[in-house]
Amino acid sequence: MKKAVIFDLDGTLVDSIQDIAICMNKILIQLGYNEHPEDDYQNFVGDGALMLVQNAMPDNCSQDLVNEGLELFKNSYENGIHDNSKVYDGIYKMLDTIKDTDLKLAVLSNKPHKFTLQFIEYFFKDYPFIEIHGQKEDVPKKPDPMGAINISNALCIKPNEIIFIGDTPTDIKTAKNAGMESVGVTWGYRNVDELISANADYIAKDAEHLTQILLENNV
Repeated sequence: MKKAVIFDLDGTLVDSIQDIAICMNKILIQLGYNEHPEDDYQNFVGDGALMLVQNAMPDNCSQDLVNEGLELFKNSYENGIHDNSKVYDGIYKMLDTIKDTDLKLAVLSNKPHKFTLQFIEYFFKDYPFIEIHGQKEDVPKKPDPMGAINISNALCIKPNEIIFIGDTPTDIKTAKNAGMESVGVTWGYRNVDELISANADYIAKDAEHLTQILLENNV
């Protein structure tokens, strides 16, 4: 029986790729580089803001230039963080069902912590997320298990009593590294073959299917 659920954010609860692409492309143009099609950003995201910027910028950029791009991106993104982002279909209905169970809700994202808090407050203020963790300087990013274990400890719930939900192999690896069961969702930024190759314990085809998986694990 599972007692808690940890959700990834981008690509799992919220589709934010358009805003990320717009902001990063603006910085690339500002620095004199070519922009990328929005679809390319689905492979750029998932491993934190620094990796996003490194993936988007040319390979021969110095680390100092990448760091400059990162700060420019953060400033730009903060000003346009919610312009086009939206909650995926069925997510609110799923959360309405889950909040009536005894499952504790948490979020663990590689999005910078400040932005993660802003997203949850903006889109999910009516839902009881107890622990909300974005990327922090003193905690290694996913797939390192520290963030997930920190949530486990804060909730006083054993890792094997927690189910971890995400859209990328990074999320599946995080769950396994932390000793948690994993659900890969197919509506995010990676294809189902990647989730299967990462050995996700469950594959959810839509939010209704995800609801079913969670309810079946809460009996």
